Amino acid sequence: MLSKETILNKIQILITNHFKTPEDAFKFFDKDGDGKLNKAEIVKLLKEAEITGFIRGMVSSKLIEGYDKDGDHLINWEEFKSAIDEISDQSK
Repeated sequence: MLSKETILNKIQILITNHFKTPEDAFKFFDKDGDGKLNKAEIVKLLKEAEITGFIRGMVSSKLIEGYDKDGDHLINWEEFKSAIDEISDQSK
């Protein structure tokens, strides 16, 4: 399975290459506009980041588990930003 760092790097590349800001990326993947990314929306993000289909489900669950601070099984903007900040810190 891909390492957390590899997955986060692929997400960073997707956001950097296809969106002006992380906020734009978040809004793009928040299909229902509720201000939170559900598992299906995260799977779509992972697909766009070229994470293999076989592991997308597991990875999306792990991302929710790792970044869902309020325990609602969704990723809100603050939680998403926390993940993006972690990616930025790792690339320095």
